[in-house]
Amino acid sequence: MSKLIIHGKENIVSPAFYMPNRMTAEAVKALHQLLEGKVCYLVDPTFPPSDEVMASLKVLDAEIEYFDFRHTTSLSVREQIRARMNDGLSVVFMPGQVAKWRGTYSDVPSPFLRHVGSLHISPVPTFLGHYGNTVQTLYRDCADFDTHEEFCILPKLAAGPQTGERLMAAWLEKGAELFAAQPLLDTSVTTNLVHALKQYPQTEIVDGMTHAALPHFKALGVSMAVAKMLSKRYDKRIGVILPPGAGGVIATLSCMLAGVTPVMINYASSAAAFASTVRQAGIKTFITARKFMQKLPQFPWPPEDQLILVEDLLTKTPKSTLITNVLKAKMLPASLLCKMYDTDSRKGEDEAVILFTSGSSGEPKGVVLTHRMLMANVCQCACRLDMTDCRFLASLPIFHSFGMTVNMMLSMMTGCMVCSYPNPTDARTLNELIKKYQLTLVCATPTFARAMLRRADADTFKSVRYFVMGAEKLQPDLEKEFIEKCGVYPMEGYGLTETSPVIGANMPEPERVKGSKFFVPGTVRPSVGAMLPGIAIRITDVDDDSRELPLTERGMIWFKGANVFSGYIGRPELNKEIFRDGWFKTGDIGQMDLNGFITLGGRLSRFSKIGGEMVPHEGVELALTEGFELTAEDGVQIAIAGVSDPQKGEALVLLSSMPQHQKSSESNEILQSIRTMLADRGMPTLWAPKYLVPVEAIPVLPTGKLDLRGCKLLAEEALGIMP
Repeated sequence: MSKLIIHGKENIVSPAFYMPNRMTAEAVKALHQLLEGKVCYLVDPTFPPSDEVMASLKVLDAEIEYFDFRHTTSLSVREQIRARMNDGLSVVFMPGQVAKWRGTYSDVPSPFLRHVGSLHISPVPTFLGHYGNTVQTLYRDCADFDTHEEFCILPKLAAGPQTGERLMAAWLEKGAELFAAQPLLDTSVTTNLVHALKQYPQTEIVDGMTHAALPHFKALGVSMAVAKMLSKRYDKRIGVILPPGAGGVIATLSCMLAGVTPVMINYASSAAAFASTVRQAGIKTFITARKFMQKLPQFPWPPEDQLILVEDLLTKTPKSTLITNVLKAKMLPASLLCKMYDTDSRKGEDEAVILFTSGSSGEPKGVVLTHRMLMANVCQCACRLDMTDCRFLASLPIFHSFGMTVNMMLSMMTGCMVCSYPNPTDARTLNELIKKYQLTLVCATPTFARAMLRRADADTFKSVRYFVMGAEKLQPDLEKEFIEKCGVYPMEGYGLTETSPVIGANMPEPERVKGSKFFVPGTVRPSVGAMLPGIAIRITDVDDDSRELPLTERGMIWFKGANVFSGYIGRPELNKEIFRDGWFKTGDIGQMDLNGFITLGGRLSRFSKIGGEMVPHEGVELALTEGFELTAEDGVQIAIAGVSDPQKGEALVLLSSMPQHQKSSESNEILQSIRTMLADRGMPTLWAPKYLVPVEAIPVLPTGKLDLRGCKLLAEEALGIMP
């Protein structure tokens, strides 16, 4: 029997209508006692609570009021509830057994929430969560021997419409608060990694290029040896310029063991973006590999005296030192190793890793992922996914937060085998690795996934349990082709670097519960999935941050949770704009349904996601303005708009009123010259427009600013794209 902790006794009102997100036998007993037995329970026989809960009601000799949700009007249920309340009894709605995915915040399916909303009786929400002390049990939606229950009575909701939406908001916010209060989140990522690598010593990190396998205990031992050198010689932040794989793991873990913050460098960035990253993070030293340098001659590599080469580290380290450290990693207890490296000296809100995101201005923005943030998101993912015998394909770069948090941190902390490969565009090899190693979890952008599908046969993805796609919109035709050709259901997800990164993902449909026809779906199209536990969401008017909207209405999305960052490095003014009372303004437009699924409707800021990369419209416009030698006197002659693209999610369109761009027959030559011009200026190839649309005039507002909506409409009309 799990321990029950009660919060919010001061919010008890009697008589009242109580609306729980879920109930257990222990919670029923506690609420019954708090209400002094003056209570009856509302049960739908077609959606019955568990046998254990019903047995507890019988022991309490509780009054039960039955109703049939599907065949009873809201008015008649309202009369039932009001009659019992007039008798001096509180009424508690009893959620039944429901098919759902792990980590679901509520056992009340959306039809019941809508029904409750139509009763027009202000409810008292209650929230029940189950919390453990390990990565995979930190949050549970059912009682477990390794968890304790926390039961919260929340303030009574005000009278008014859309009660279902307000109930959901209250549950989510309390759930995020309780999740954030769990002690595990204040521990050290480094300490947890050491314990996990010791717990799963033979789990392997496989190099997909050479097929060499590095067991966890050896990875830990080598990292320990390298950490000793780093702690003596280098600054508190070191840039890591490495692809996914054993080298990236050792470099990252070595830094963390040495008390150094690894700064993940985007090796696909422009010279200007790289220089900005170095300046903002204050980096003077970088870890990389000579072989990797040879494969990226176009990257603006720092001077040799600023580089630590992995090959040199290993060759210069005495073999006896490496062997000694590997033996220590294998033989000594994790607690002693952590003490030797003082891993608990950096934890909680201390910085663990620094990543950079492109941003709408074109200049990268630094995001500190704290130990707390990483622990939160790793636990959130582990609480939703079934990690049993899970084997990862790690082809996403570790400078992307998904590659860092999921492919590296989650896999190691849960003891999962990883097969790494540095090139996410090499579809044929990726498919071969999936088949050879029977990989079960694959993460890719739809662009890369489309290439993999073209080179796949019917059984290529037979072992894949989760094929997660994100960073750009999953097109319906790609989803359909995956299902028809390979029998795989792509799972579109959503995340942000600023949220460590995973917010949610669609999942396979849950197994049905015997005796219950109701379920919380695993997938809702065209959503990006249901939120992970421990995250709260708020929707506001796009033009007024202070005007909060119901969660089911489209507006600006805000998040709060232990996985959410606290601000960009060196951007105090921007940070003031994007934070309000602990809520983070994402810049994404969307809404949530009553099952917790988020649907995105567009982005407020001017950027496009192309091939998983953020491309700023203003940055492209600035580069073209300079390249075309336009001046303020010329007026507005060019604008960049984003349109949907079946291959890469989005494509850039150049609207131009320049005389030399008016002949459509010359558009291919003009676009090629633009690509060359941008490349000569050090701009990434993704910044090059795919289409040229000649126009008489660029739409502008009376203020002189671009009419963004008008620009987009012009582009869509010219290209025959339905908005």
